[in-house]
Amino acid sequence: MKVVLFCGGQGMRLREYSEKVPKPMVPLGYRPILWNIMRYYAYFGHKDFILCLGHMADTIKKYFVDYDETISNDFVYTKGGKEIEMLNTDIEDWRITFVDTGINANIGMRLMQVKEHLAGEEMFLANYSDGLSDLDLNRMIDWFAPQTKKTASFAAYQPSQSFHVVTREETGLVKSISHIGTSGLYINTGYFILRNDIFDYLKWGEELVDEPFQRLIAEKKLTSWEHCGFWASMDTYKDKQKLDEAYTKGNAPWEVWLKDQRFNGSGG
Repeated sequence: MKVVLFCGGQGMRLREYSEKVPKPMVPLGYRPILWNIMRYYAYFGHKDFILCLGHMADTIKKYFVDYDETISNDFVYTKGGKEIEMLNTDIEDWRITFVDTGINANIGMRLMQVKEHLAGEEMFLANYSDGLSDLDLNRMIDWFAPQTKKTASFAAYQPSQSFHVVTREETGLVKSISHIGTSGLYINTGYFILRNDIFDYLKWGEELVDEPFQRLIAEKKLTSWEHCGFWASMDTYKDKQKLDEAYTKGNAPWEVWLKDQRFNGSGG
């Protein structure tokens, strides 16, 4: 199944990095967050990617054109580096389509500009490219696929941060207050499954989850899959610090591609 990755935003809340590299290229461990997300999809067998580029598109293109497999793979080095034998690889069987969708385009506009690359696809995957998860993707796909009358679905997640949700009257009188984890509210994680008829609900200039999703809701064609595992976005510098700390401590649940190695007691 093809995977559309929206990587054109400017990431203004990560300005410490986004002034130098586009948000999807902010590093996390040896590789940028974009690579971590692509590696996640590849683990589940989805290796045909369409990158919707925009801000600093050249940086993303150059990264893959000059890709160095030795950074995140084991290898044998002989003859002073004249011969390098890779013991494993991570992107050799990936197919990546690079499409410049403009600096100021929103998600809906970016999706419309890659429509031709999705011709003939009954379903495809899409992602905001700024969130990491251990979501069992193929289980979600198996759940959604038989629902042929539904057009779209996304993984919904109930936040666990120490926020309280408040409902209030216009006068300011508080009607209720509850911890966000018990409020019954869910957020859109940005992990989408879409059928090709999504384009029938999308008009130029519209944001994907605004007008198009409202039309789907009206026709009862939008579903959500509850994800109770790990999910975290990298919107701010503080978010990045938390993810860096988790990675450094060896507690990176989004690295689903390593779980078999860990189970077998081998390194990764």
